[in-house]
Amino acid sequence: MNTVAHELSDQAFRILVDLVYEHSHIRVGPDKQLMLANRLRKRSRALGFHNCSDYAVALAERGDADEVEELVDLVSTNHTQFFREAEHFEFLAKTVIPEFLPGALASGSPLRVWSAASSSGEEPYSIAVTLAEQLRGRPTAQWAVLASDISKRMLTHAQLGVYRMERVGTVRPEWLQRHFEQGFAESHGKCRVRAELKRRVQFERINLFQDRYPIAARQHVIFCRNVMIYFDLPSRQAAVEKLAGHLVPGGYLVIGYSESLLGIKHALQPVGQGIYKLS
Repeated sequence: MNTVAHELSDQAFRILVDLVYEHSHIRVGPDKQLMLANRLRKRSRALGFHNCSDYAVALAERGDADEVEELVDLVSTNHTQFFREAEHFEFLAKTVIPEFLPGALASGSPLRVWSAASSSGEEPYSIAVTLAEQLRGRPTAQWAVLASDISKRMLTHAQLGVYRMERVGTVRPEWLQRHFEQGFAESHGKCRVRAELKRRVQFERINLFQDRYPIAARQHVIFCRNVMIYFDLPSRQAAVEKLAGHLVPGGYLVIGYSESLLGIKHALQPVGQGIYKLS
């Protein structure tokens, strides 16, 4: 018997794949069995199971919602970096802010940007830095960033706002100086998002497929990048419909460079690579 079959049988793998899909709409492909076994090995043994297959069977029988969240967390891929796919932040700075700022100033309401797959925080803090820099000369301008993710572990990391120095290498030096504090002593080699920037970012745990989002106001921009590649077509359709419903008229949905809305019915017009405007 090979190692994968011993740790995670085909039947147990299918059980876990179905649980992940039911909870998150993330589709785990058949080529991911070894990856899943490797990621679950430590968790299953920590809970007292002999192997991953026993863990899978018990999880299906018990229907433990909290543990299913742990499973999805372990399955999720959280590759990100500051100012990833930089053209989107240029678009935010050069197009979105000038377009919506006059109305926001006139009404006294904030510019709102939602990072809907915020992972460990690099994206929402990149958005916050962009807004802070563009609005430095506008003390009366209000703005807010909502950061959400399905993973509690990633949200905890993001809320701390602490990163190794190599992780912030894509941040301009002058921005790094203004918006991050460098660590010393036991924190040497790390930096922390400054409090005045961090308090602009609100963190919420949101599953894109939950019935309702805990969001009171519509957003001027929603970043939902590099997550829909893990969804099948019906799930992408449902996610785009829900996200578009939380945009202001003329607002923007931003998806990843490698993603598209091909095959999806929507009321959005493409205006750039991965950028769509609500018509």
